[in-house]
Amino acid sequence: MALVSIYTVGRLNHPYDHPASREFFQVGNEVYRQATKSGLIEAFSPEGVPFPEETVKGKGSPILTLTVWRSLQSLYRFTYSGKHMQALRDRSRWIESYPDKHLSYVVWWTEMVRDVSWEEAFRRYNHYIQYGPTPFAFDFKHAFDENGETFLINTNGNVNE
Repeated sequence: MALVSIYTVGRLNHPYDHPASREFFQVGNEVYRQATKSGLIEAFSPEGVPFPEETVKGKGSPILTLTVWRSLQSLYRFTYSGKHMQALRDRSRWIESYPDKHLSYVVWWTEMVRDVSWEEAFRRYNHYIQYGPTPFAFDFKHAFDENGETFLINTNGNVNE
């Protein structure tokens, strides 16, 4: 059974020790608890990961996430519900906005958790930036199933061909 990986990237508006950044991490802990009940299989620590500067230009400290999910449907449902949806609505309080079009995440299919790495995430992200959405790297608006077939995700969180 194929699994879904997602890499997200952004930059904080303020230093890590700023009250707004502390709030971001507090909310993040609550979001993580929601994720563990919503199909999250694995979350990789960004500790010590060299941030690819070409990924996101800006002044703030980088914020990276890399997670593996049971299904595209569970990932989508988590993303657009509950505490995570509220955090998305509030993100401008914590995360820099970008004047240019900025890709904040990329999704791809994987067979095993052990195949997922930060290097792979950077490779998939750069592939998306260079070629746009493909079965190798995509987003929710331009999704593919594990066989490389186009999928449409409806607002109810269901995945339909």
